[in-house]
Amino acid sequence: MMSTNVKSRLHWSPSEHHNVFYSLGSGTYRRYRPSLDPPPIMSKDDVPTSIEPVSEEIDDEELEQQRDFTGDGAFAFERDLQNYLVKNLESIEPGLKLYNQDGITGVEFPVGGRRIDILAVDNQGDLVVIELKVSKGHDRVIGQILRYMGWIKMNLAEDEQKVRGIIIAKDISSDLRLACSVTQDITLKEYSITFSLDKVS
Repeated sequence: MMSTNVKSRLHWSPSEHHNVFYSLGSGTYRRYRPSLDPPPIMSKDDVPTSIEPVSEEIDDEELEQQRDFTGDGAFAFERDLQNYLVKNLESIEPGLKLYNQDGITGVEFPVGGRRIDILAVDNQGDLVVIELKVSKGHDRVIGQILRYMGWIKMNLAEDEQKVRGIIIAKDISSDLRLACSVTQDITLKEYSITFSLDKVS
């Protein structure tokens, strides 16, 4: 799909630990892409007197990734959720460990021009593809994770190694539950955020 709408060039970088995000309007952002997006504007003083239309091609999968990054506490960004889970894989499943071979880890593991959020190995030595959705997980993520699993099966897994998937989202939709009901190779998990406040004396 080709979009020719005029979009805001005012970018937002939440902290020095995050990438620059490109404003899509209405409080919605996606990762800034230097090859397609105009030069970033980091403050209102940098805003030009006129803004040129921006044309870019966005596929359905990337549209799914264009989320509202406001709210959701500590896991407002998918990268924050990813970083937490990489350090706490046991919270997903006992015995789960990050894939690591010849210095290549399972964080943002490259597969045919795309990247798996987390590639892990379970306590049986099988490979586990983990896909994260900071908001709602819809049934279209099934095609995405199956493609990743197929690539891993064909290009990385040993003959005796099984490949399965785990989808983690804040909210698993009913259509995604239905889609996964016909396969034993994909597990669904929801995450939640809790915190407490203690009075300081």
